[in-house]
Amino acid sequence: MTRALLIIDLQNDYFPGGAYPLAGTEVAAANAALLLASARARGSLVVHVRHESGEPDAPFFRPGTDGAAIHQAVAPRAGEAVVVKSGINAFLGTDLKAVLDEAGVTELTIAGAMSHMCVDAAVRAASDFGYAVTVVQDATATRDLDFDGRTVAAADVQAAFMSALAFGYASVISTTEALAAPAAA
Repeated sequence: MTRALLIIDLQNDYFPGGAYPLAGTEVAAANAALLLASARARGSLVVHVRHESGEPDAPFFRPGTDGAAIHQAVAPRAGEAVVVKSGINAFLGTDLKAVLDEAGVTELTIAGAMSHMCVDAAVRAASDFGYAVTVVQDATATRDLDFDGRTVAAADVQAAFMSALAFGYASVISTTEALAAPAAA
């Protein structure tokens, strides 16, 4: 089985000082950087996903802005695949599946942002396509959400989405567990 590392939307706008900062993005990126170093050392396929908004007045990820650039902590190297998407699901309207299938990928390790949107959508789609998916929960980030007149804390959003993914779509583990696995990304 061939494993790939998929890093989703760890872009400057999600970091402190960016247009749409998330809770814990710096920790998530540091952990994703550890996964990235491990994947590179093993010669595993690495795929970076970068979101560009299709709307000129978008609040974040506007094409051509520094905010839409992949953060330096997990910046792609020459030759690493970069899939650009304009929607939530990294598989929808992109060549992501073709990139993975061409490399013979059967297992995906996923890190990135936002846990409750793009990570969730990619994990569910990948599982539906038949990939064995591992989500590295402390290499993902989200934010507080508002629902029904109340604020749901980012930690609760994270726990809800990670527990839902672990229930039926993915193995959800920590960075330490991922790096200790014999076939780590």
